[in-house]
Amino acid sequence: MPTGSRYSRRQWLTTLGAALVPCAASAAAAPRKSMRGAFMIIATPYTESKAIDYEDLAEEVKFLDRCGVQGMVWPQHASDLKFLTHEERMRGMEVLAEAARGTKPTLVLGVQAENTEKMLEYARRAEELEPDAVIAIPPTEAKSLDDYREYYSALCRLVRRPVFCQTAGGAPEVEPTVEFIVEMGRKFDNFGYLKEEYKDAISRMKELRKYRPGPIKSILGAQRALGWAYEMRLGMDGTLTGGPMYADVYAHIWELHLAGHHDEVRDVFSKLLVMTNLERHIPGLKYYLMKKRGVFKTTVSRRGGYTFSKEAAAQIEHDFELLKPYLRT
Repeated sequence: MPTGSRYSRRQWLTTLGAALVPCAASAAAAPRKSMRGAFMIIATPYTESKAIDYEDLAEEVKFLDRCGVQGMVWPQHASDLKFLTHEERMRGMEVLAEAARGTKPTLVLGVQAENTEKMLEYARRAEELEPDAVIAIPPTEAKSLDDYREYYSALCRLVRRPVFCQTAGGAPEVEPTVEFIVEMGRKFDNFGYLKEEYKDAISRMKELRKYRPGPIKSILGAQRALGWAYEMRLGMDGTLTGGPMYADVYAHIWELHLAGHHDEVRDVFSKLLVMTNLERHIPGLKYYLMKKRGVFKTTVSRRGGYTFSKEAAAQIEHDFELLKPYLRT
């Protein structure tokens, strides 16, 4: 920026985002795939030395496709986001974009960062890779809602595809209000796709659905899908959660919901909750099951070295039996 410029940092970054793709927000490309259903947060696999296993990362895409999920998302917190380097994120996006070619699920790449400038680095690369959508957690360095406004405006101007906003996980003192979300959805045609999990998420969902169709395009629940059955009854558009080890079960529940089979939804969902509850008591259960299902080679994670006692393994195997009738791969 030239010395003595009267532009503020916010004005400069917003202008930069617009210049990178010289098109109006209204020119954003329409979604090529559905933004509804069971969206799985892709787990990050590791080698024994805790390097990312990109071969297994690509295999996970094929697994999720076979499971019949509607979407797959990486990286998010459930992907070990805070443990990934800039280079690993860039490489991981490339691997996933290549692996997803010709598959059915919607591919959503995460471009979040602590501020607008760093987010745009990821967003530029994601745009080159042409996923079906992008997602961004709000910036953790934000001091006000205007900082959120700058961040998402720059992103929406840069990319020509749907932009998911994860409502939680940003600056703790800044609330992404319903009014803000609706405002941005009115301003940008590619905004208004939500991973809604901010505080009293159900109350927010009820308010947000009043603006759909329109500025709000899709509302996906989160929070480990614990309230998903109720959210579906409320007319929400699906869930976005870290459960790739049960991906086919989530896909089956969504299909039952679309068919209006509420009793069957209750039955299968209750069995899924048994496993979701067990995750709280047996750390690393996700990696155990991803290896068991032939997707990962190891149970290694950067969160810790997971080992499973005889009792832990027995309980996982016993409870997982409940889901075997719904597995597709």
